[in-house]
Amino acid sequence: MSASFASALAAAREAAASQHYPQGALYVVATPIGNLADVGLRALHVLELADCIACEDTRHTQALARAYGIAKPAGGWLSVHQHNEAAGAQEVIKRLQQGERVAYASDAGTPGVSDPGARLAAAVQAAGLRVVPLPGPSSITALLSAAGAVGEESGFVFQGFLPAKAQERQQAVQQLAGETRAIVLLEAPHRIEALADALVPLGERGLTVGRELTKQFEEVATLACAGFPAWLQASPQRSRGEFALVLHPVAAQADDREPLRVLRLLLAELPLKTAVKLAAEITGAPRNTLYEAALREKES
Repeated sequence: MSASFASALAAAREAAASQHYPQGALYVVATPIGNLADVGLRALHVLELADCIACEDTRHTQALARAYGIAKPAGGWLSVHQHNEAAGAQEVIKRLQQGERVAYASDAGTPGVSDPGARLAAAVQAAGLRVVPLPGPSSITALLSAAGAVGEESGFVFQGFLPAKAQERQQAVQQLAGETRAIVLLEAPHRIEALADALVPLGERGLTVGRELTKQFEEVATLACAGFPAWLQASPQRSRGEFALVLHPVAAQADDREPLRVLRLLLAELPLKTAVKLAAEITGAPRNTLYEAALREKES
């Protein structure tokens, strides 16, 4: 165990042990995306409590568990990754039916979101067994929280990785151009320059780039899509590490004609001040602007 996490495991036992953790359940555990200190107390407790830890890469997750002082016997590990998820799910279901608690962790972040785990969770639910989420680190929500691109008035679309082939990737970007909401993308370092070139046609649309999130050399920058290749080329370091990106929403184009149309209809039936008040409430246009327009309408 890393000395710095000795107290974390004790705190996890103290904070989470009193809760109920049913047997025969799959626990989907979010693990750090780079900074080991981001692990949740419930995640630590369940990783220690579980009869078996299923994971994308047993070597990676074993090293993570050792850092926190968590050890499992050889039979307490199960490899469930992209290429064996269907078969691995059946082994997990077998263990759950025997009353075991199984924790599932991908290499980093939240399983089932652009990582293996979705088919596993679906198979367990289809077998009538329980899936318990343990939320925690995610590059998607981490970058969204810093991008300032999603507000109460708009949502976002999770796109993930675009196609690897150039023509298919370009077609995907053309489709994204028609999406006015914020869009979350993920990319690997060996393809980031190709993605940057593909996004150039989006011009001045805002883009927030998150590189090596939560790690020592974390970098978050907001720029125009057209300037993304130049930003990468400004430093050799910027093409290294894992990337999460947020395409900002497209600003709605104001239509001045609709408020004036509503105002004219109301002026035909109501006093000027009442018409202006109702037109502002209906269209959201500034009342002062509508009042001046109403005066011009009366004069003409």
